[in-house]
Amino acid sequence: MATSSEVADLHSLTMANEDYLEAIWRIMLDEDGAEAVRSVAVAELLDVSKASVAKALVTLKDKGYVVQHRYGRVGLTDEGRAYAELLWKCHRMLRTFLEEDLGVEPKVADAEACLMEHALSEDTMRRWTLYLEGQGMQVKEFSEGSVHGTHLHE
Repeated sequence: MATSSEVADLHSLTMANEDYLEAIWRIMLDEDGAEAVRSVAVAELLDVSKASVAKALVTLKDKGYVVQHRYGRVGLTDEGRAYAELLWKCHRMLRTFLEEDLGVEPKVADAEACLMEHALSEDTMRRWTLYLEGQGMQVKEFSEGSVHGTHLHE
């Protein structure tokens, strides 16, 4: 998991830009650790226009979280990767907790985990995860349909 020094300004981005960053990471994972992904894949995953992705990528690039390669592919910098990993771990922890401990329906749990992940500090997320793991919960990996889709925060 990323440390405070790796993600100095957790939540330094808007909720929507965090969603874009997390989506890039998810696609990289889904593509067996690809170093770069197509920006159109980000648009498809988040159900947004290519223009919205292009606008977000400018911000993410300016902040040092992404690099753009030829042919429209985008990759994460080390700082972007650490930030995205932390967001995705938080999302998974929250969704697992909501589903398994509280019995929330998966779609609702996913949408609410997405909202909550943007508000938690890294320290709170780490403590909550450690607590839940101490209770025997294992943070699940989620695949198809488990990224925010139409829940992007504009």
